[in-house]
Amino acid sequence: MSTFFKPTTLVGAIAVAMGFSCSTFAETQASADIVTLAPVVITATRSETKIEDVPARIDIISPQIVAQSPIAELPHLLMNDAAINMVQSGGFGQTASIFIRGTNSEHALILRDGARLNTASTGAASLSFLDTTDIKQIEVLKGPASVLYGTDAIGGVVQIISKTPKKTGAFVTGEIGEQSTYKAVVGADLNEDGIYAQIRGQRLETDGSKITDLKGANIQPASYEQKGFSAKFGVDKKDYAVSLDYNQNEGNSYYDAYRNDGSLISQDFKNEIINLRSRLNVTDSLELNTRLSQFKDDIQQNQSADFVESTTQEAELNARWKFTPHQNILVGVTHQKLTGDVLSYGSPYDENVDSTGYFIQHQLNNDNGLNTQLGVRVEDNEKYGSHTVAQAAIRYQLLPTTSIYANVGTAFKAPTLNDMYGYGGNPALDPEESISYEIGIDQKLNHNISTGISAYYTKIDHLIESKCVAVCDGDWVNTFPIYQNINIDKASMQGGEWYAKWQEDELFFKTAFNYVKAMNDDTDQELTRRPRRSLTFTTGLQNEVYGISASFSAKSKAKDYLQETPGYATVDLNGYWNVHPNVKVFANIENVGDVTYKTASYNPGIYYVDGGRLASAGVTFKY
Repeated sequence: MSTFFKPTTLVGAIAVAMGFSCSTFAETQASADIVTLAPVVITATRSETKIEDVPARIDIISPQIVAQSPIAELPHLLMNDAAINMVQSGGFGQTASIFIRGTNSEHALILRDGARLNTASTGAASLSFLDTTDIKQIEVLKGPASVLYGTDAIGGVVQIISKTPKKTGAFVTGEIGEQSTYKAVVGADLNEDGIYAQIRGQRLETDGSKITDLKGANIQPASYEQKGFSAKFGVDKKDYAVSLDYNQNEGNSYYDAYRNDGSLISQDFKNEIINLRSRLNVTDSLELNTRLSQFKDDIQQNQSADFVESTTQEAELNARWKFTPHQNILVGVTHQKLTGDVLSYGSPYDENVDSTGYFIQHQLNNDNGLNTQLGVRVEDNEKYGSHTVAQAAIRYQLLPTTSIYANVGTAFKAPTLNDMYGYGGNPALDPEESISYEIGIDQKLNHNISTGISAYYTKIDHLIESKCVAVCDGDWVNTFPIYQNINIDKASMQGGEWYAKWQEDELFFKTAFNYVKAMNDDTDQELTRRPRRSLTFTTGLQNEVYGISASFSAKSKAKDYLQETPGYATVDLNGYWNVHPNVKVFANIENVGDVTYKTASYNPGIYYVDGGRLASAGVTFKY
């Protein structure tokens, strides 16, 4: 592994930074460093809405959490939500699957500023390969969202909101950590009279950690490296706005060869996001929005000829008409083209599929505390024909400090290119279909404490699963079983969430608990990799000069394909000090207890494991 900057240089820089005077810091520190979380989200309604008015459960992974460590991976950041179970087969760069409220990992739609990051080949997002350098906040919408977003949004939507420059300046950040982990980030921002530009560059290298709990002197850690850059240009005026965002990230990842001896193989990856968006306020009550986006996700195996070249392209036009002070109608059309050129396990294909969705949504935000959403979408797919989904939701301010909500909605997941054309592919597959119900209550208490509880139920039909259809007693040496993807299974997820939070000046805490029972209704067996109980807790102190916080995450045991996965608990610590208006130092410890917890089954008696503790320290110089 190459060394792109020396740790001793960074340590020296931190030492110099500590010598700066901070006596005038409170008067000169820019507010951009510590952002007070505004209770506004966009994912639930496709427009800025107060989170307390949304008739669904939506959480925010705040800028404070996201900004704590540039090294932190997206899978690790998502562990802050109790309704999410992250299953990562090792540390940096290893396969990561996201399960929201017990649904499949392909049932979570991942967006970046509206651009779809789910791949055309598998239908899931390559979470471990996505860079976290330019994230403002992460919004997690739980429950069906196919009316507004189309396929994949059965379990929910995770939207990554990127940063937009607020002032002109530049910065450089360096962070070093255990496992020979280093990251450097450099960037510059421009904002002048509504015109802004941004550029970022980053590089990460790590020796990594062991992937499984196999024992032996020859078991090596899996190294990982990535580098990338992003650029953004935009104009934001009262009556119009346009932005162009480009993001590229590439690198190399080692992973287990699945030979039961700890041997590793490697792959090269590259992903690219292009996102062109515009807004035009035709009148005070009519707004037009457009988006052209493309996401490319390529993987090349280095020890074989296997490769994946996946491209997702989308074009969208929508109009929002605010025909009364408290009501609006959103009407839109989205055209999507998925392209996959894949060679995997001797099964090649080069295919594409087009789909067009037409949607309409009515939204009411009344001063008397009544908020409603009612929408329908018709999806026209060239492979399986037309499909219709709908959703209705209501929130009512029952008392000045009490609100209740309820929603019901259908959603779908279209067959992926792998489902139709990969190993065991079946072009005649139907989309998976779901219907979900949810009710909840939110209560504000004395002393700035608020709490809420909700219950939900989801039923999924036509689950796509690989089943043996011939030679099922094959010995895998002389005779080989034949598998095919078919629609047969039914599943249901029922559970509930509870949260409580408090903030008083600089002090804060938030805790959340999620319970879910996910079952295969055909076999009456519990679905794998869905722990029934999850608990998260975050507390700390933060202001413009310094901050410290602690995060706790715990999961109960879960079923897996070969054996049960034990439960686990981890604690993270984070701290920062703005020692000068132009200098910030910070330190982080992921997994303070150095718990090597088991994440998934590997073989009988063997597990994939998390890599243990990762302590790091860094410094940011800004101008």
